[in-house]
Amino acid sequence: MALLIDGYNLLHASGILGRGIGPGGLERSRTALLNFLVESLSERDLAGAMVVFDARDAPPGLPRLTTHRGLAVRFAEQGSDADQVIEDLIRADTSPRRLVVVSSDHRLHRAAKRRGAQPIDSDRWYAEVLRQRIARQRGTRPINKPSEPSTQGEVDYWLRQFGLEETEPENDKSARSDAPDPARDSPFPPGYGEDIDDLDP
Repeated sequence: MALLIDGYNLLHASGILGRGIGPGGLERSRTALLNFLVESLSERDLAGAMVVFDARDAPPGLPRLTTHRGLAVRFAEQGSDADQVIEDLIRADTSPRRLVVVSSDHRLHRAAKRRGAQPIDSDRWYAEVLRQRIARQRGTRPINKPSEPSTQGEVDYWLRQFGLEETEPENDKSARSDAPDPARDSPFPPGYGEDIDDLDP
């Protein structure tokens, strides 16, 4: 394994949050995130990746360890949580220096550093995945530079590719901030994930 992803933490970082989606929203949000990962990661990264979710609201009857289109997915056991599972996986990894841990949780950052693994905040990792995906769609090579939030131009291009670009009145454009806004820049359809507002990232 070379890539460990804190699933709900990445859901928050990717901006799949809204209000009033109703029953089944969390499962649809998880599926949207997993589809995004499958379609964005390289075959090599996908083969070595695992996404870990908390036990809370796990799909009924689904095994704790499963796959989604080739991506390994694990749900924590009842009485445990994703952080504990990820810590255990970091501890058990036989090549921790090859391991990347995607989470904004400082507890997991410390656990990764203790074993020589590389921790990275979910929002920075997500921005880099978007940048690389955009570069592939444009047929250009991504520039190697430190991960940082996507520029507005990159986000707009990506949203156009998926028919998710928002329109806004002309007189509002000058007031629009260039700072990343997860709710605005999310590549997922509006309304995904309202019922995970109360989950701890």
